[in-house]
Amino acid sequence: MDLTQTLSGRRSCRAYLSTPVPREKLEQVLALASRSASNSNSQPWQVHVVTGPALRRLTEDLLKAYDAGDGGADYDHQPPAGSWPEPFLGRRHELGHRLYSEAMGIARDDMAGRMAHHRRNYEFFGAPVGMVLTVSRSRRQGALVDAGLFLQALMLAARAAGLDTCAQAALSDFAPVLRRNLDIPDDELVVCGLSLGYGDPDHSSTRCRTSRVPVARFTTFHEDGGAYSRE
Repeated sequence: MDLTQTLSGRRSCRAYLSTPVPREKLEQVLALASRSASNSNSQPWQVHVVTGPALRRLTEDLLKAYDAGDGGADYDHQPPAGSWPEPFLGRRHELGHRLYSEAMGIARDDMAGRMAHHRRNYEFFGAPVGMVLTVSRSRRQGALVDAGLFLQALMLAARAAGLDTCAQAALSDFAPVLRRNLDIPDDELVVCGLSLGYGDPDHSSTRCRTSRVPVARFTTFHEDGGAYSRE
């Protein structure tokens, strides 16, 4: 794929086939993603790749912790419930409507149905590969910028290789479980998880398509003489 096809074809995949992904292919994707930019070329990321029995054990432990409400995050990755400001709240509601109501037929007041789908985060949506991204705490908040750059590169490299992904901030809410299962040292901050594999084209969630804000809404062009143009 060229870059345009890769970017336009990437989506958050929430249902996967059981088809395994060869380790060689995973290593190729990770090697390409490692070309991502980072501050002073510090490359502060670490990636934990989980498959097979190790993935099943991690999934069981995550689901147990989720059902018991026994979580804990290394950092605040989003506002508390009920405090999302606009325009971000509206965009979040749009995603919920498109994914749950339109694509999957789960009504807005069907909280049990929505929570059941959210619970699938902790089994990596059935993907054959789970990944957990961490960064060195010593780099402070700047490491999160580098992590974002690496994560985007990883998802695009996977898409170019014919794979699908879903970045999962929800997994960082159970950092102690991830740390215990994957032997993640305390000086590494758990950023997020990632599901990876071959997407299930027949699953209802694949019908979800999200919108994007027009360029004119998020871009300011500062021109000669101090003038600028914006929508």
